Amino acid sequence: MATNTSPINYAKAFGLHSETAAIVFAILYTPLFGWYIRQSFARPTFVHFILVLFCAIRLTAFAMRAALISLDSAGQNLNILIADEVLFGVGFFSLLYSAYTLVLDLEIMSDRPESNNPIIRLTKNRFLFRLTLTAAVALGIVAISSKTNPPSKTDQILHKVSTIIFLALTILQAFQTLLLTRMEIEARGQEKHYNKPFGARHAMAILFLVSILLLVREAFVTATVNNSAKQNNEHFWYPLLAIPEILVALLFGTPGLVPRRDELQQRQPQQHGILNYV
Repeated sequence: MATNTSPINYAKAFGLHSETAAIVFAILYTPLFGWYIRQSFARPTFVHFILVLFCAIRLTAFAMRAALISLDSAGQNLNILIADEVLFGVGFFSLLYSAYTLVLDLEIMSDRPESNNPIIRLTKNRFLFRLTLTAAVALGIVAISSKTNPPSKTDQILHKVSTIIFLALTILQAFQTLLLTRMEIEARGQEKHYNKPFGARHAMAILFLVSILLLVREAFVTATVNNSAKQNNEHFWYPLLAIPEILVALLFGTPGLVPRRDELQQRQPQQHGILNYV
């Protein structure tokens, strides 16, 4: 006698339950998306361009997340779930690279000479940082896209390697922030900041907070890398991953924080070519 089996709802099995939270975050990212589009024209810089991409990805990802939870047809489609996971992984690339780029851009604006330490100079190589980030994203996509139940040993290894790379680069971004902060402290009293906008006056405090939020996000992901059920638990996922990300995106919108590309070129046009800004 044949038995009727209900289709698997992959979204619920994965731990997605709160439709309201997903909708709220999609709504919150909508004005941020519009704001960074505006800033990309008002203050053209690579940081604003890539933040437009980040907000677009997060807006799409949370809209898909809401659909996965609310619509059985979507929740039962494994490909949609995989696409949503991929978007969340790719989106963090944009956010972390924006933070890294902004720190280096602000160092250029400080007009201070570059370090002669070869290791320090290597950590400021934007191409190398971007290449390593791309490798981490690619490994993560491969691990997610070839997902089996349970995950294969290869998928688990790729996922762990991707997570470790992201954590290392997040720590590197925090290290660059500390270096810049130390430079600012040493130069304190030599420069006047009264006429600078709020973001420029408090750039170090903002970047320090950004680094902490990014570290919280990655510490959570790394700590739960072997426990997907806990990592996907929305009681942890939203406060330790989703909220830090949107707070970082909001902090980047502080008026005067992000310098324009033409300002960067005027500061050190000979030492820093246009390719170094991207």
